[in-house]
Parts: sequence; C-alpha cells; structure tokens
Amino acid sequence: MTEDHDKKNDDQEVDEYGSDAIQVLKGLEGVRKRPAMYIGDTGESGLHELVKEIVNNSVDEAMAGRCNRIDVTVMADGSVTIEDDGRGIPTGMHAGEGKSGVEVVMTMLHAGGKFDKKAYQVSGGLHGVGGSVVNALSEWLSVEVRQNGKIYQQKYKRGIPQTELEVIGEADTTGTIIRFLPDAEIFETIQFDSELISYRLRELAFLNKGLEINATDERTGTVDKYHFEGGVVEFVEFLNEGRNCLHADPMYLEGNRDGVSVEIAMQYNDSYQESVFTYANNIKTTEGGTHLVGFRAALTTTINSYSNREDLLKGVKFALSGEDAREGLTAVVSVKLPEPQFEGQTKSKLGNSDVKGLVQSLTSEALSMYLEEHPDVAKRVISKIIEAGRARDAARKARELTRRKGVLDGASLPGKLADCSSRDREETEIYLVEGDSAGGSAAQARDQKFQAVLPMFGKMLNVERVRIDRVLGNDKLLPLIAALGVGIGEDFDLSRLRYGKVIIMADADVDGAHIRTLLMTFFFRYLRGIISEGKLYLAQPPLFLVKRGKREMYAFSEKERDEYVAELKGDGDGRGIMIQRYKGLGEMNPEQLWETTMDPESRTLLHVNLDDAVEAEHMFTLLMGEHVEPRRAFIEANALSVKFLDA
Repeated sequence: MTEDHDKKNDDQEVDEYGSDAIQVLKGLEGVRKRPAMYIGDTGESGLHELVKEIVNNSVDEAMAGRCNRIDVTVMADGSVTIEDDGRGIPTGMHAGEGKSGVEVVMTMLHAGGKFDKKAYQVSGGLHGVGGSVVNALSEWLSVEVRQNGKIYQQKYKRGIPQTELEVIGEADTTGTIIRFLPDAEIFETIQFDSELISYRLRELAFLNKGLEINATDERTGTVDKYHFEGGVVEFVEFLNEGRNCLHADPMYLEGNRDGVSVEIAMQYNDSYQESVFTYANNIKTTEGGTHLVGFRAALTTTINSYSNREDLLKGVKFALSGEDAREGLTAVVSVKLPEPQFEGQTKSKLGNSDVKGLVQSLTSEALSMYLEEHPDVAKRVISKIIEAGRARDAARKARELTRRKGVLDGASLPGKLADCSSRDREETEIYLVEGDSAGGSAAQARDQKFQAVLPMFGKMLNVERVRIDRVLGNDKLLPLIAALGVGIGEDFDLSRLRYGKVIIMADADVDGAHIRTLLMTFFFRYLRGIISEGKLYLAQPPLFLVKRGKREMYAFSEKERDEYVAELKGDGDGRGIMIQRYKGLGEMNPEQLWETTMDPESRTLLHVNLDDAVEAEHMFTLLMGEHVEPRRAFIEANALSVKFLDA
C-alpha cells in the first residue's frame, strides 16, 4: 500500500473489503488472538483444558503400550509439571521443516504423530494442536525429553523458542517432562483447582487399566495415586459405592473387531436411577452417540429375549421398555477406534455409524452368555425391571394428573409464588427460599421487576430413594416444578424455563446445608439440564454481623469476621464491638437481606456446574443413598476441613 493510497483514504470515507483487509496471523499468533477456538474459553474450564491436552498426549503413549506412569504436579509457584515414561517426543530433525521434532510439535498447529496411524493406532486428540496450543497460551514453557541415552531441553516464552533444543545431560530412561505457567494476559484466572485435575486423572486411570497416574499439589501437600488393574470394572464399583447391588461383581465384556476395541462394565443396584457413562478414545461423550445407541439396543432386546425364553413374564400385561431395563443400572461403555467422528466442537457425541452394530453385537453375545450362566442374578434383575415397568405405569397416571392441573407446563403457578413482572427471561431470577418466614422477608426485600421468590416449606423429599411417581405426587416439589415451568422426566423441556437464574437460598447452618443438598439432588436427578446449562446458583447469606457504633460490616467467613474485628479495634481495646452470628435468614430484616444476599451489585452467588459428572454421581449416591457406612467414612475423612458447623 502506497503513501498516496493512504492519503486518499484519509481524505474520504472508504468502507471496502479487499485483499488488504485480510489479516494473516502467523505461527501461534492466531491461538493467542482467539484462544476460545482451541480451548473453549479463557475461564477456569479453558485453564484446566491446558492440563488435559498435555496429559492426553501421555495417555496416547499408554494406549500405544509405551507408557506405564504419568505424574502431574501443581507446583508451589502455580505452574504445572507433567511427566511420563513414554518414548519421548522425537528429537531428530524434521526433514520438511528443518527443525527438531520437539520444536515442530510445540510451535506448529496440526503437527503430530496421529495422522497416518504409524505411531498411534488410537488417540484421544486427532488435530495435532495440543502441545502447540498450550505453548502459545503459556507465559513460559519448557520441554525435557529423555531419549537415545540423553536429556534434551528447549524453552519457550508465549510460544516463541528462547533456546535451541539442547543436550543437558545423560539418561538411562525415556520419557517427556513438560512444565508450563499459564499466561495471565490470556486467562481470567491462572489458579489451578487440584480437585478438578484429580477427577480427570482418576477417570483416565479407570479407563486405562494398569496405567499409574499420580497427582500432586505442592501448594497443599496433597498426593493422590490412581492405579486400577480392574479398569472399568473398578470404575463401576466406585460409582456404585453406597448402593445395594443386585449382584456382587459387575458384568464385564471386552472385544475387538476391525481395529475397534470395546470395553463395558455394568452392574444393577436397587436404586431408581440410570447411570451410564460413555467414552470414545478416553474422551467423555456426554451426549452419547452410536456406542450408547448400540449398547441400549442390545440391553433391551437381550433381556426381553431371555425373559420370554425362560417364561419370566407370566402375568405381566405390558412390554418391558428400554427405560425399564435401565432402571438401577450403572454402566461404563468405552470404545477405542482409529478414526472417531465426533459431532460438534466439544466432541460430546460419537458419530461413527459402524460402532453401533459392533457394540450391539458384542453386548448381546456377552450379556446372553452371562444371563445363561447366572440364572439367579438374571431373575433378580428381571424382577426389578418388571417392578420398574409397573412403577412407570403409575408414573404415567401421576403425570397425567399433574398435567391436567397445569403443573408440568407452568400453566398453573403456585399460590405462594411471589412472581416478578419482567417477561425477559434472561434478566429474571427465582429464589427458592427455606421456610415461609424467610420467604416473606425475601419477598419484601426483592426487586419485583426481575426477582421472584418461592418459599419452600416442610421436610424435603430425598429423591435419591424414590421413583418419579413419588416425586410427581409430592406436595413440596410440585410447586417448584410448576414455578419453573420445564416439566419433569419425559416432559422436561429446558426451553420452557421461566427464569434466567434459579437460586437456592437457605440458612447458613446444618439444616440449611441439608435443604441445599436435597434440592441439588432433585435438580441433578430430574432437572439436570438446568445445571448443565449453567442456570442453577447457591445464594451465600452472611454468617456474621460485626458492628461498632453506627458502623456495620457483614462477614461471610470466620477469617473475614476476625479481619473486621481487628479493623474496628484499631488502636483501641475493642470495647463496644458486637458480633452477631446469623443462624437463619429470618434473623435479617428485608433491608439487610437485600444488601447482603439479593442485591446483584453486592451479593455473592456460587455457580453450580457439572465439571465432573462422575464425581457428582458418586457424591450424591454417597451422601443421599441408604448406606450409612460410606457416608460415615466420608464425614470422618472430611470433618477437619469443615469451616462452619452449628451445634
């Protein structure tokens, strides 16, 4: 572009789209410019995606039979170190690029050993962007490779090499160590949550039997070791902890056809929930896909065939449905295949059409053989399925009754609901408040334009222990179902949700914690879409009022209380300082409730999300199930970390 051209554009307004308007981002500039395209977002989820990308590369080595151990450490300075004992990233010169294999992998998009299937028959990442994306989004990163009897190292800053690949020592082992610090210029937070990391590592250890994965957090000194020789069988046993199982050992099947391997573990329990988790190449397929379709089809047809053949359906006047066959079933379905086809950027649904038939035939063969060899287990399972069918019929009648009352579609709103006036769903919110007294106070405190209040009264139903017909007949839950408007079960439709935010507001004591847990169990089991779409929140009322004279400060923790007390003391002796411990929302007047808990400008809301559905499944079963011993063990193990506990 010439100076004359520039001057011409200065003199007149030109709005043209030509070749000059096309911006070319070289190297890893594009990743830094649009990080969300590669890691989803720049919040907490995107931050932890960096760890997943590097760990997935190590797991690919394990699936290739070349790696036995992976160590993940959150360092004291907030950086992360990931080490494996695999073959190591190739250190030789790349003929086409004139750079070492390490530099090619760490600085070029779509560069890796997962395209021609020579190095990796199966992998969790097919786009060759993991290492380079993490490098681009890190303030600094270093790679250390043990290979050919030597230790190689290269350092980077925001994706740009700072050194050549250098030999820094000798080695008698092989493997790769990657250390990196996320770039604070890119991410909203660079503080890693070691629990989120550990959940994913545990899942990977379950899915790759025999692989040892260690998670360490130097900031807290915690160390978690994951090593499961039983693989997905131990996964199912973990999920069923705290449940009464209909057979002692999970059913297990594995098979390999046309380069596709299938592993399935399944176990029935006496609960009323279906808990099936599916994976493709270690990637959690939250929306299922062809492997789930094949598994479900085989389950229904095989159980029906066996039941009819053994004459176990005498007197049953209805056909057993797939829903009946899956009640009380916990299963893990894991497939590993050379060319997975995922629907959508999030890889949440497997689309390979041939996988359906393969999983279906393998499941049918293995399940038929199991039922034949374990007739006692078969009778117990089918008896439960028949009972589920009868309950489904009862639920249908209950649903029809509630549908006629206008409850399921929100046509008939509960009398206790103090609704808001705005019809713009995205700006509205509903507070689910414990008790009529607190509900009345909240109704007075709210902004009537966009805030609705529904008082919840009486003992809440623990839905973990009941079927949906009991839920549909419960006078404590029906007002909630009606107010939200989304329906429940087969009638659930998230598009009908009447509010942009659903906020649980309970007392900051033991009873309030119980109410919150019961309500979250209900949402998790029957209205999970509200959680997965990020619509559920927990209000955080203050725990203390610290006051001296006319000066009042609300504290949400004991630490904050002590800081306020110290501030009010100043250079004095502390006389005249009053500390009030709030045990219930009813102790606050409407003005205080608005200022501390309901005013969007000053309140604190905790966002309820499903970062780890496996951990949520396990925890709700543990805390809300029938077995006392696992719950007691959990309480004893975590008692010292409880911050607030009322007598």
